[in-house]
Formats: sequence, structure tokens, C-alpha cells
Amino acid sequence: MALQPRMLQGPYSSLDRDRPLIRLPFTDFAVGTVLLPLVGLIGCLFISLMYHFEDSTYTHCQVSNYLPSISSAISRVPERYIWRCCIGLHSAPRYLVTAAYFSFYRCRFAKRLPELLLSGLALLCSLAENSGLLLLTYVASTETYSVHKNCFIVFIASSLLHMLVTCRLWHVIRKHYVNPEEITSYRWKLRLFVFNVSCCLIAAYFFRRHNKYCEAGVYTLFAFFEYLVVFSNMAFHMTAFWDFGSKEVIVATPPEDKRY
Repeated sequence: MALQPRMLQGPYSSLDRDRPLIRLPFTDFAVGTVLLPLVGLIGCLFISLMYHFEDSTYTHCQVSNYLPSISSAISRVPERYIWRCCIGLHSAPRYLVTAAYFSFYRCRFAKRLPELLLSGLALLCSLAENSGLLLLTYVASTETYSVHKNCFIVFIASSLLHMLVTCRLWHVIRKHYVNPEEITSYRWKLRLFVFNVSCCLIAAYFFRRHNKYCEAGVYTLFAFFEYLVVFSNMAFHMTAFWDFGSKEVIVATPPEDKRY
């Protein structure tokens, strides 16, 4: 049954109901979304080093180690709940940003089939990246290691592919548009992608070397470069600051003449 406008009564006038409830610059939205996991991770690392140093830095090799891996730092209490809270709060905005990018690419590449296909791939990779991060967050390595490990692989693989595809799309954008902010965004995306790949390879090298030779301090180097992988991934997503600088996130009530 449809409700007539005059039947909708409350503390607001009809003019107030048509106004946005929340209006937030996209730059603030992007910064806040990235700050949640950044602050959460730094907090977990600090607590692990201060209160759970022996447990969080222990490995099967039983050699000297001075930094916990991220998986170890987020698997104990209260670190586990801090990290889960931050990732849970940041996941919904991340999905929204993913949809915003896909809409942006569809408008830019409406008549370019190869780029449209890449836009779809970027969408799938971004969804897989965020979903993989959620799963590895809520399934700790100390609970079900195989699930945590596979989710981590999904996260890293989809993250790298997403950055690669995104750099390709923005390379095309840079060639056909002369917006200074978009050029700046492309350059930082490319730098962060190269840096992220380099850190991934170095971290993988030290991880393999630690498991093979059990040398003191090698796992610490792995953990350090693992941090850089995650921080550069966050910075890559922060480039939305330039991509949507003039846009706003708005939460509003439906138009007054809409029927329910």
C-alpha cells in the first residue's frame, strides 16, 4: 500500500527530508578507509612487541628473531579483536570504492572494449582482494592454518593483479586526458606497484631462506618486508585521493514524491 506524503510525519519539514543526511568529501572518505587498517596494524604490532614478544616472534627454527610476522601479530588477544574490528569497519567502504572505480572506468572506456574487459577484471580482483583480507583476518593462523594461508595467497595474488591492471588502465587514461591530478595518480600508482612487487619478492626470498637454513635474524627481515608489502598496498589504495578528489559521498533520504 502506498503512503501519501502528507501521512509521513516527524520532526522534519519536507524541505529537511530532501536534504542529504551525510555529505562527506571523498578525500576524507578515502583517508579514513585506509587509516582503519593502518592504525589497527600498527597497534597490533606495538602490543605484540611490548606484551607478547616471545610468543609472537617464535618460529619452528627456534633462532633469534626480533619482529613478528603480521599473521603472528594479529593472532593473539587483544590484537586479534583490534585487527578484526578495524578490517570489519573498513571492508564496507572498500567495496563501495570498488564499485565507484568500476563506474568510473565504464564512463571513461565506454567505446573501448579491451579497457572495458580490463575494468571488469579489476573489479573481480578488487573484490577477491578485499574478501581474501576479510577471511584471513577472521580465520587466524593459530586456528586453521591452511585456510589462513590460502586466503593470504588469494589476497596477495589478487592484490598484485589488481595493481597491474589498474596501472594499465591509468596508462591509457594518462595518454588521452590531460588532468594533472590523474597524471600524478598514475605516477604514484606505478611507483607503488613496482615497490610492492619488489618487496613481495624480497619477502618471499627471506621466508624461503629462513625455512631452509634457519638463520638468526632472517625471519625478522621477512617480517620487515612483509610490513612494506602491506603499507605500500594501503598507499596504492590511497591514490583514490586524487582519482575522486572533487567527488562526495552522500547519504540522503528518498525524494518526497517516491512511493513505498
